[in-house]
Amino acid sequence: MDDILDRISAEIYQNSYVVIDDFVDEEFRRALLNEQIQLVNEGKFRHAAVGKGGQKQVRTEIRSDEVLWMDADELSPLQVAYWEKVEEIRKVLNQRCFLGLRSFEGHFARYPIGSFYKRHLDQFHAVPHRVVTVILYLNEKWTEEDSGALRMYFSEEGGKERYEDVLPLGGRLVVFLSGEIPHEVLPTKKERISITGWLRDID
Repeated sequence: MDDILDRISAEIYQNSYVVIDDFVDEEFRRALLNEQIQLVNEGKFRHAAVGKGGQKQVRTEIRSDEVLWMDADELSPLQVAYWEKVEEIRKVLNQRCFLGLRSFEGHFARYPIGSFYKRHLDQFHAVPHRVVTVILYLNEKWTEEDSGALRMYFSEEGGKERYEDVLPLGGRLVVFLSGEIPHEVLPTKKERISITGWLRDID
């Protein structure tokens, strides 16, 4: 774990993002996936909204995923174990990147077949306290034919832009600076499942 934490902090400092394969082992990934499937079957998920507070609304032309927010006071044992892993990331980023991260919020995210999330930033005027985005994919086998990639956009010299597509492979962790990297979820051809969360600079 120390080697992984070293890599996360180094690449966030240098590149503003990092992709780590096999961040969790197969047994843990599968257990989290099964827990999420059970919560879906219990009808706990809701259509994701955009905006904050009184401006919050469901806009399926912008995003068509479903989410279940985790309550920090009512976490399952599996969720506690995952939050402890994120806490290690929070500590190392504070120690080495001086980001002032103080808390974590997260939700299960489910993208049914055909769903997507248009290009956006995770940190904007309504949610200024999100500093670092942390995504863990829980899917079973995934191929390029399944689509549903996370597409991240990067500015280059001369006003040019490039993008990088990251497939949601099970056990893969993606960490990036919330206010610096525009991104989108491309339409998926298979159900796509993750835990998506944010390290924040408030309690």
